[in-house]
This record gives sequence, structure tokens and C-alpha cells, in this order.
Amino acid sequence: MAMQNGDKPSGDADSSLPNPGARRAEWFRYYSDKRIGQQWFQLHLLDGLEVQSVLEVGPNLGLVTALLANAGFIVTTLDMLPSQDPRADVPHIQGELTAIDSDRLSGHDAILCCETLEHLPWERVQDVLAKFHAARPKYLVISVPYMGFQIDWRLYLNRVKFRSKFSFKKLNFLRRYQIDQADPWGHKWEIGYRGHSLAALEEKIGMAGWRINRRDFTSPTRSVFHLLSPK
Repeated sequence: MAMQNGDKPSGDADSSLPNPGARRAEWFRYYSDKRIGQQWFQLHLLDGLEVQSVLEVGPNLGLVTALLANAGFIVTTLDMLPSQDPRADVPHIQGELTAIDSDRLSGHDAILCCETLEHLPWERVQDVLAKFHAARPKYLVISVPYMGFQIDWRLYLNRVKFRSKFSFKKLNFLRRYQIDQADPWGHKWEIGYRGHSLAALEEKIGMAGWRINRRDFTSPTRSVFHLLSPK
């Protein structure tokens, strides 16, 4: 499985793209001002690295793909669904992430796997990280939802406009993450809940053969990012 942020597939899996009206509506729904910063940050973590070719896992409707391509990267996408990108010049690998062979993931300077791992069972995460390692990229960028203790307070004010946003996450470590059994595409876990700590995720990262070069957080889409390289 490789889809971003728990979204159900848009369009029929037998067709390459939904109709234009449905696609546009999904773009406006999904790529909200809340998410744009998180999408940009995926590209930002590649700044200054010796990376030319990128395998993007879970491209959804292709905003990050477009950012990568316009920044001059050579992009290949991977998803369990057919490509949702209207550009024919972006190669696409269709396959299940837990079943695909590491050889099909090889040949790229970096693998980008953001807002995807949480759709997999927790016990499969280390295996997938090890599969990425076996593909031998120079770098791996991952992100997953972060619901640990955090405060986010934003204020905007001018002479005619006032707005503020406040978010406070606490005590999730005392609770188990509740899986929506009615949604087969949904999240299976999120970092910060009981049994799914940041330390536990980073242990899986290390056991899969990766070194953490950078850890960062985004908000209001609350995610933890890791820039990794092989040990």
C-alpha cells in the first residue's frame, strides 16, 4: 500500500485518471493550505544533497511529483494504484509496497516515502525500511503523523483582519490509536500514541540499517520527518 494521509483512492483502479471535474474537486479538497507546507517540506529536505533521481512512494495526485520535476529532479513514482499524474513522461511503478521486490526500487539517488508508512501494519514497517535500504539509495526521506505532546499557536493581525489558530496535543501516549475498521485505506498507527513512540520508530529505523541525519516536525499538518542515509 502506498497512499498519502489515509485518503481513499480517487477514481476507479481500472482507469488511469478520474474525470476532470472529480480530479479538480479532489485537488481542492486534499491540497489545502493546511497541507501545502508539509508537501513543500518533502522537497526542501533534498536541498543541497547530491541527488538527481528520486523514487516517490505514494504520490497521490502528484503535487510533490510536480515540485520535484520542476526543480530539475528525475522522478519515478510508486503506488498500488495506476498513476494519477496526467504527464506521460513520469515513469510509474504499480505495486504493493510490502510485496514488491527491492530490485524494482533500486537505481535512484533518493527514495521519498512520506505519509505512507502509517497505512501499513506497525510490525511491517521495519521490513519496508529494510527493503528501501536494500535498494541502495544515498538517502531516504520518510514522514509519518506525529501526535506526541505539542503546542501550535499562530496569530495574524492587521488593521482590518484578525485570525488565530491554536492546537494542543497531550496525553496521547496513554491511549491506543483507534483504527477505523470501516476504512481499509486508513491509518494503522500514529506516532505519539501508546505503543507507538518516536523512540520506537527510530529503533526500527536503526535496525533497518539507516542513520538519522536530520529529524524535523511540521505543523499544522502534524508530521515528523526523518532524513536518513545508510549506515
